[in-house]
Amino acid sequence: MTKTNKTMVESLAEWVAQLEWQDLSAEAVEALKKRLLDSVGVAIGALEGEPIQAIRQMTETFGGKPLVTLIGGGKTTPVDATFYNGAAIRYLDYNDSFLAKEETCHPSDNIAPVLAAAEYNQISGKEFLLSLGIAYQVQTRLSEVAPVRKHGFDHTVQGAYGAAAGASKALGLDAQKIANAIAIAGTTQNALRVTRTGSLSNWKGLTYPNTAMGAVHAALLASYGITGPREVFEGNKGLMDSIAGKFTIDWSKEMLEHVNKTIIKKYNAEIHSQSSIEGLLEIRNKQKIAVEDIKQIRLTTFDVAYHIIGGGEEGEKKTIQTKEEADHSLPYMLAVAFLDGQVMPEQYEPSRINQADVQNLLQKVEVKVDATYSARFPQEMACRLEVETNDGTIYSVEKQDYEGFTTHPATWEVLLKKYETLTQKIDQKLANQIAATIQKIDEVAITEFTSLLGQVRVLNEMNEG
Repeated sequence: MTKTNKTMVESLAEWVAQLEWQDLSAEAVEALKKRLLDSVGVAIGALEGEPIQAIRQMTETFGGKPLVTLIGGGKTTPVDATFYNGAAIRYLDYNDSFLAKEETCHPSDNIAPVLAAAEYNQISGKEFLLSLGIAYQVQTRLSEVAPVRKHGFDHTVQGAYGAAAGASKALGLDAQKIANAIAIAGTTQNALRVTRTGSLSNWKGLTYPNTAMGAVHAALLASYGITGPREVFEGNKGLMDSIAGKFTIDWSKEMLEHVNKTIIKKYNAEIHSQSSIEGLLEIRNKQKIAVEDIKQIRLTTFDVAYHIIGGGEEGEKKTIQTKEEADHSLPYMLAVAFLDGQVMPEQYEPSRINQADVQNLLQKVEVKVDATYSARFPQEMACRLEVETNDGTIYSVEKQDYEGFTTHPATWEVLLKKYETLTQKIDQKLANQIAATIQKIDEVAITEFTSLLGQVRVLNEMNEG
């Protein structure tokens, strides 16, 4: 049968194939470097996490041709490296986010698949950043026009298209093979939203690494001539028909600027909690309220925050026993922030989660929705915090954003401090070298960067050895 009009995936692939370094603005390049620094720090900070160690053990047990670097040492196949490195980036739930009206995603999840393809193909840092910018653009634009959460599917669905597009570009595929890679990935990676509802499991942090692994596999299959359904978007039982509904994107007119619309987490907490945590800490640090004097902590917020982490449609949030439940519970995150003055990885240790002080205080946190705040989202992350003491005094603060939001972007210096905090357990000379290489990554070969990631060792492991 002779092909007639180009399908959407073919138009997308043609756009990806013709993009060049000059299509990235200076602002986009800087934004990509910031998010790379942020994500690498988060990954290094996650290396001691039990799920990450379990995945490393599995990877080492089954092996694989040593082609692509694992953060923390060793090499394996591009597919397996994508899963492990992606899991490390995602595990702490501390990497960047993109807010659309009906969808939220974490575009830096694309670093692992694009980096694996880039190292395998031994491309330049410039080509890596371009490929990463493509992945960001595709995932975030699809999140805007084709939300899937309301249909019971996970936000990783749109990521399959972005990861495959970015990995294909890094592999140097032509337009036809790029289209096949995206089509294969998009057809096969449709995760259910149950991942993030009810009682949460390790899979919350592993869904995108699995999606990204599938996207790299799809790109490699396409590189060997395997084809995928060319009507993956608009065809019978395709994405529009089966999940998202009808939407349009003229890919030929797309820029690579959506990375500038992504936001970076100040606190190690689910993204929609960031402004509320900042607000509560402002009250805490100014008023010096004793915890035993607190009658109630009240948060009024926007609908998305309420439904995902506040006890709305995705389940109650006051029965907290695991890290995954804790970092998706506004009552827990606000309670632990007030008690400890911070929300960092140590606030999700089992010993901290199960302590009586935080378990008792989180029961005093009430979350409700305000329609005006909901209408202002995602341009703002508006909320109001009230702390009422036993004598009836009410302390309050209202927020519209936080440090790291699009209206209050984090500087390189702020992100470097976050990176330094997360990399305290590795050799500091190496940590500094990694950060410096990221800052000039457009001037080096990508293997210069990945070789540094392969030298990372957690210091207590080094001392034991």
